[in-house]
Amino acid sequence: MSEMLKGIAASDGVAIAKAYLLVQPDLSFNKVTVDDTAAEEKRLEDALAKSTTELQAIREKAAKSLGEEEAQVFDAHLMVLADPEMIGQIKQSIQDNKVNAESGLKEVTDMYIGMFEAMDDNAYMQERAADIRDVAKRVLAHLLGVTLPNPSMINEEVIVVAHDLTPSDTAQLDRTYVKAFVTDIGGRTSHSAIMARSLEIPAIVGTMEITAKVKAGDMLAVNGIDGDVIIHPSDAEKADFEAKGQAYADLKAEWEKLKNAKTETADGKHFELAANIGTPKDLDGVHKNGGEAIGLYRTEFLYMDSPDFPTEDDQYEAYKAVLEGMDGKPVVVRTMDIGGDKELPYLKLPHEMNPFLGYRALRISLSEQGDDMFRTQMRALLRASVHGNLRIMFPMVATLKEFRAAKKIFDEEKQKLVSEGTTVSDTIQVGIMIEIPAAAVIADKFAKEVDFFSVGTNDLIQYTMAADRMNERVSYLYQPYNPSILRLIKNVIDAAHAEGKWAGMCGEMAGDQTAVPLLVGMGLDEFSMSATSILKTRSLMKRLDTGKMAELADRALNECDTMEEVVELVEEYTK
Repeated sequence: MSEMLKGIAASDGVAIAKAYLLVQPDLSFNKVTVDDTAAEEKRLEDALAKSTTELQAIREKAAKSLGEEEAQVFDAHLMVLADPEMIGQIKQSIQDNKVNAESGLKEVTDMYIGMFEAMDDNAYMQERAADIRDVAKRVLAHLLGVTLPNPSMINEEVIVVAHDLTPSDTAQLDRTYVKAFVTDIGGRTSHSAIMARSLEIPAIVGTMEITAKVKAGDMLAVNGIDGDVIIHPSDAEKADFEAKGQAYADLKAEWEKLKNAKTETADGKHFELAANIGTPKDLDGVHKNGGEAIGLYRTEFLYMDSPDFPTEDDQYEAYKAVLEGMDGKPVVVRTMDIGGDKELPYLKLPHEMNPFLGYRALRISLSEQGDDMFRTQMRALLRASVHGNLRIMFPMVATLKEFRAAKKIFDEEKQKLVSEGTTVSDTIQVGIMIEIPAAAVIADKFAKEVDFFSVGTNDLIQYTMAADRMNERVSYLYQPYNPSILRLIKNVIDAAHAEGKWAGMCGEMAGDQTAVPLLVGMGLDEFSMSATSILKTRSLMKRLDTGKMAELADRALNECDTMEEVVELVEEYTK
């Protein structure tokens, strides 16, 4: 029998494939007394052999896709598996205590882990403890006959099913095989959803119960446009989903024709359609989708993909690649935005009750702890500025004092470079991301000092509505078209224009087909979004008249009381 689940449509597209469960299995077991210790030793040897074969395959794959250096962590795991002393002790434990292999394994590996962890001033020993913990988990899984998921080893077409996907999980997904993913939690703006859009794979998040309902290998049909998942679809349901997939593909082919067109409304007004990127590799998608600029380069991936702080030269090369790759078109680079849900293992951040309202982004950069890191990033950006049209944006600004402090560091590092004889561009714009309501409310004061604004709606909405955007219980409060949010955005755009500055938007709302008519009506200058939303938005804008949209925005701001009323009004104006 087929079963339909509803979730939040996070990335467009349709897929039908078998489920791959990216869920940690239950590794609990009972300690059992045994008579046949030789049989338990044989079970242990089999589990060790299977683990070795598995790790060698993973190591080989990692060396190919990530490079030799990254693969070396698995050499350490293989050494643990082959350590005669440790294996001897496990066998001894099985014999002496007459226990099952699981108990012998746990007793000995726990002892080693405890011993190494006690040497807390020795990083090398700490790493050995982590290696043993990892290996013990793998061997235990084989003893219990359960599978440890490993997304990098997927080699057939699947739909990944998970409670949630971390940025590192999504980075391992291979588009050749992963046709879609579905999660229990998350919203349209969670990292997994944003990554799915840049990978161009259908995704549905926040289903609440997909992992409880699905077993590995179950057939799934996913429609990321409507947010529907069918478990065990019938032939008729498969045919229906395939037809929807074809209709979407036809629509995409129509949008493709606009790749080299200018972004103009029906009455000839031009708006800039830009892309959000995470790494220089994302430039292909920007060009393929006709992006006119980069409206947000998320530099934290430079930090997250590195085992230690990226050097000034590493950063310079990455920024240079993007600036040159955009060939003189504007590139807005956001300075490091770590914190919240983005952690760095090598940056020891305090444990916080509420990290989203805590020590993150510019707050770290302006602290004593983050000063060196921030200055290094400024120098790399300033050096790279001669290779293109650079704009620098500070995230998470709440007060003018913070902006002035960050700008002062920018000015100091620029001065140092110039006095060292390094050429620096004189046309770098410096702006801020508006994501804290406090900054949106006094945008008129900021507009006198910044070169531009870019509204980060993902956080602006969650901070304004006091509703965590990752929490599906309050996801109904993630309301981009609520009059309160629209008024804040209008305030920011008007403040920028009053000082002759430009205002953009780099949150997911910029590519939202219901929001675009309202934003056009408010006079937003630049719309930056996942590259895959650009052509769809260009197609929509061609049908809009700015005069009519200004009237729509005015009515939405002044006549509507609820988000639902705003949505109805937009439908009335865009029919």
